[in-house]
Amino acid sequence: MEEQVESLRHAFKDDLKRVKDSKDVEQLKIKYLGRKGPVQGLMESLRHSSKEERPRLGKLINEIKVEIESLCDQAAQGLHEIQLKERLEREKIDVTIPGRRAYLGRKHPITLMMDELIDIFSQMGFSVQLGPDIDSDFYNFEGLNFPKDHPARDMQDTFYITPDLLLRTHTSNVQLRIMESHEPPLRIICPGTVYRNEDISARSHVFFHQIEGLYVDKGVSFADLFATMNEFCSKLFKRDIPTRFRPSYFPFVEPGLELDIQCTACDGLGCRICKNSGWLEVLGAGMVHPEVLQNGGVDPEVYTGFAWGMGIERLAMLRYGVKDIRQFFENDMRLLEQF
Repeated sequence: MEEQVESLRHAFKDDLKRVKDSKDVEQLKIKYLGRKGPVQGLMESLRHSSKEERPRLGKLINEIKVEIESLCDQAAQGLHEIQLKERLEREKIDVTIPGRRAYLGRKHPITLMMDELIDIFSQMGFSVQLGPDIDSDFYNFEGLNFPKDHPARDMQDTFYITPDLLLRTHTSNVQLRIMESHEPPLRIICPGTVYRNEDISARSHVFFHQIEGLYVDKGVSFADLFATMNEFCSKLFKRDIPTRFRPSYFPFVEPGLELDIQCTACDGLGCRICKNSGWLEVLGAGMVHPEVLQNGGVDPEVYTGFAWGMGIERLAMLRYGVKDIRQFFENDMRLLEQF
């Protein structure tokens, strides 16, 4: 037994001389002191020794075990200090080197467009009102005079969460809430994200951004609507720009219309962008339907109003010359860094 212990000591010291890092030390420790190692084997061999020899042999085995543990710890500590010194030498900081420039982030082009529109309407006396992205059927459809069989209620157009809860398809859901909680006169805009279950293409997406407006007061007329829209277009495009109003249908206004502006790319001469018509559609608008006023708690016999809605992405595409709406949501730095 004494010879085995001494032989084990020499073998361990020879192996210890060949270690190069702390991982080697850990592996060496496992090799000699592990459950299948030689020290454990000596402990098991004690069963074959006489009762008189066991205390002395057990002491020898325990001493070699403690010695191996101590030498491994010392070697690991020494190697750790060497490795730390090498790392500090390798990773030292030269405080004389000029600092790296911190680049500031930029606003997304949709955010830029939204901020500009909010600023324009704020200058015109409109306040900003926000509402929930998830809303009830009443605020999104029924209260806005959408008949039960209207195509916009179909699952092909709307993301329904429950039969009565959905992702809003327009920011008009804010209008009813404001009419319920505030007395006229009302002059508000409602910016935000909207969601529609449509095929994604160059001109449509399942989510996009809108800004809608509402003006309710005594004596509000079509003339006020025309004047507001023309003023908005002149402020947006920084010049007087020809406009035209075409009759159209929207459930929540009566009568309804669409606003076109003269194509900014060809000045009305006709090009690919305006499909050779010379005009670009900008927004939908109209006089608020009496049923909608009544659903919002406003007396349609006393008050009238107009409302409009426009897509932020469409205006951004016109302003920045972006041909595909999907580019706004792909986080392509080649596009975003231009803003």
